Amino acid sequence: MLASLHRVRALIIKEILALVRDKRSRIVLIAPPTIQLLVFSFAASLEVRNVSLAVFNQDTGAWSTELVQRFAGSRTFDDLRFLRGQQEIAEVMDSRKALVVVHIPQDFSRDIAAGRTGEVQVILDGRRSNSAQIVQGYIARILDSFNRDVAVRYGLPEPPSTLVVRNWFNPNLNNTWFTVPNLVGILSTVIGLVVTSLSVARERELGTFDQLLVTPLSTREILAGKTIPALILALLEGTLIVTVAVVGFRIPLHGSLLALYMSMAVFLSSIVGVGLFISSVAKTQQQAILGAFTFLVPAVALSGFATPVENMPEWLQYLSLGNPLRYFLVVVKGVFLKAMPVDMVWEQTWPMAVIAVANMAGAAWFFRRRLE
Repeated sequence: MLASLHRVRALIIKEILALVRDKRSRIVLIAPPTIQLLVFSFAASLEVRNVSLAVFNQDTGAWSTELVQRFAGSRTFDDLRFLRGQQEIAEVMDSRKALVVVHIPQDFSRDIAAGRTGEVQVILDGRRSNSAQIVQGYIARILDSFNRDVAVRYGLPEPPSTLVVRNWFNPNLNNTWFTVPNLVGILSTVIGLVVTSLSVARERELGTFDQLLVTPLSTREILAGKTIPALILALLEGTLIVTVAVVGFRIPLHGSLLALYMSMAVFLSSIVGVGLFISSVAKTQQQAILGAFTFLVPAVALSGFATPVENMPEWLQYLSLGNPLRYFLVVVKGVFLKAMPVDMVWEQTWPMAVIAVANMAGAAWFFRRRLE
């Protein structure tokens, strides 16, 4: 037993040194996670900002001027265009120069002064449906604030009820609080998957795989030596992202760090199983990288990162049950923002354990078949 541990230890050291010394492997390990961290943290925002707004104001009264100033003062709208005729509405919408057009009719201020309802027409670009819906909510809040001020000015009765919004777990709706914790799962997946995928393929490409087979190492020891370095590097990558999230982005970590790491270890075991299968099939490192990203893109899409799993078609929801990233993203966001208790962490972890056992068993079986 002790001799077996020494052989596995030597193989693990050999794998890590091979990754560190190989230029292409270093690029694969460093470049994709760094680029994704920057892109997802800053560019891949689900917020709608810097919106181009066009205003067709046919009214020269005080209230229309006040309303236009409120739109101009909003941080959501940075490009304010004033239209001179109704025919320009179609032009700015067709050319995508404006996401939304606000049309204020000529009797708007007069209607308000007379105690009547002043109508405002809002035209949204339906080609960008998600952004249009979000901007519609922004405009509704501006108009709601405007209506309250009008009621105070003229002594009109205010609305009988007022909606008071309180956001749990993310009070200021900071987008990085949602994005960066997800990167713990996504970027550690990239490392675990790529390192394992390259392991056997690199040996074959360099011609050293046959030399490995004639060593005293058994098949189990070779599998352990190929998977453990990937787990170590992926855990280090996850640790780096957790540190960046807490220290760099000031995201609170309310839950148990130990529970997070236990779930992360199970999650990465399932990912390493997929990587080992890809590595057994691939004959070159290029094929291994392509295979890794062939798995990675659907896994991220079905994880609930960009869109909730509940919004997907039912058959895709069933398909996502075999995706370990779906469960781990629930854990990492829950531990960070909601102080998820250990029993709830376990509810999301045991499916990943089942997937990990299945993946590792299948990859080991296929690996042995390739050696025969």
